[in-house]
Amino acid sequence: MKTDIQIAQEAEMKPIKEVAAAYAIGEDDLELYGKYKAKLTDELWQKAKDNPDGKLVLVTAINPTPAGEGKTTTSIGLADALSRLGEKTLLALREPSLGPCFGIKGGAAGGGYAQVVPMEDLNLHFTGDFHAITSANNLLAALLDNHIQQGNALQIDTRQVLWKRCLDMNDRALRNIVVGLGAKADGVVREDHFVITVASEIMAILCLADDMKDLKERLGRIIVAYNYAGEPVTAAQLNAVGAMAALLKDAIKPNLIQTLEHTGALVHGGPFANIAHGCNSVRATKTALKLADIVVTEAGFGADLGAEKFLDIKCRKAGLKPDAVVLVATVRALKYNGGVSKTELGSENLEALERGIVNLEKHIENIQKYDVPVVVTLNSFTSDTQAEYEFIRRFCEERGCEFALSEVWAKGGEGGEALAKKVLDTLAHKESNYHPIYPDEMSLKDKVYTVASEIYGAEGVSYTPAAAKALARIEEMGFGKLPVCMAKTQYSLSDDQNKLGRPSGFTINVRDVYVSAGAGFVVVLTGAIMTMPGLPKKPAADGIDVNEEGKITGLF
Repeated sequence: MKTDIQIAQEAEMKPIKEVAAAYAIGEDDLELYGKYKAKLTDELWQKAKDNPDGKLVLVTAINPTPAGEGKTTTSIGLADALSRLGEKTLLALREPSLGPCFGIKGGAAGGGYAQVVPMEDLNLHFTGDFHAITSANNLLAALLDNHIQQGNALQIDTRQVLWKRCLDMNDRALRNIVVGLGAKADGVVREDHFVITVASEIMAILCLADDMKDLKERLGRIIVAYNYAGEPVTAAQLNAVGAMAALLKDAIKPNLIQTLEHTGALVHGGPFANIAHGCNSVRATKTALKLADIVVTEAGFGADLGAEKFLDIKCRKAGLKPDAVVLVATVRALKYNGGVSKTELGSENLEALERGIVNLEKHIENIQKYDVPVVVTLNSFTSDTQAEYEFIRRFCEERGCEFALSEVWAKGGEGGEALAKKVLDTLAHKESNYHPIYPDEMSLKDKVYTVASEIYGAEGVSYTPAAAKALARIEEMGFGKLPVCMAKTQYSLSDDQNKLGRPSGFTINVRDVYVSAGAGFVVVLTGAIMTMPGLPKKPAADGIDVNEEGKITGLF
């Protein structure tokens, strides 16, 4: 059996100019990065912005398990299937982070015969967007420390510095550090921290900004610290905005690549959904909607994280209205939620399936609370049985959902045609009346409780004294109308990754809260969630290599 990277390396790609032409994108609207990837110019948006919008389909999933769900693979295969059925379709996806590629996850360009290419470029440096975000983030950190060193005219309290440095790599040793050691000229000694680049507020800002003007305004609102009087100090006060924007001027432009079957894919931005808002850029999604009749996008991790943030943050902020949601599951993952060990997932077990399907049930109920129609798809495995498929199909149809099998990993677009037909039928006959799950006017504490109780199924929410104090301070500062961005483990509906299925009677434990004023949301840290991941005992990097001809191996 061929690996994902072998399939990708053997693919015959079209020059990106040819892919672009299918969407009426001319050569003058492309900034080429070699033959097979390009950025879209600002001028293209000006030409296309008055076009009618296409239909927007979100792909999400149940809580991830070691058995795998295949959300990105399904998104890509669905787009190819829709293209095969004659629909003008574009993908709008996130860029992979380097850290997980070399850590526990490996590549993130889809899988099997449902991939976007060039796969190695996308998973590694791509067009440099993440490097630009990292540089802008760390420029702000350098300017902040330099301001303190050079007299501290803004009276920044070094005990209340909020801005953290970042790196696009899993490196737990950098979570908590001390900077400024050495001689007097080496800076002021203080505790500092690193987050992974995809958790940087600048990543969120880039993904939510409409244009350069909006980007600069958002950058200026970043709160980097508090002064001795307890007042916020912003990036604008440090005169950092222009220089950061200069680093981001190309990164804000969406990237165009292609699937193995030459469907266009706008791949841009990549905030994690467990520690950030988990969606690709607003600019890429809006551009895709102007260029295609159907846009397939995805949100990170399970629907309790990525889809909730897509629906409550991205759509609210950008004025987007999803027309349908595809919810991805696997028989194996549902049995895992039902208590079956990973080694036993290949055997038919309807009893375990019945126990574990409650996880899928909760996600269906959650999406329906937003009044958006749901299509459930099973990413098929050879070990699945017809009896298991029938049980899940009946379960979904009894709850008002369309249901289809997906075989896109093995068959590409052809294996997604059954799903594509269900999606088209849903778009034609079921109306979306999308609305966020809470209003802007609701208090921050009530917003947190609404997500915790309605989406996670929690009985209540507890706050550490520091978190409660921070939440009150944020409201006093005038940020009470912002949405909340919940940072939570992806593996469970609760904040305890070991509680599988559909847990009940639990409390969500909030340990810290801070405002991302530039991005426009309040981040709520729950449980033991980390904003800088670590590497596992055997990282994926162990198996990655490149030969003398420059051919990469081991990148999944």
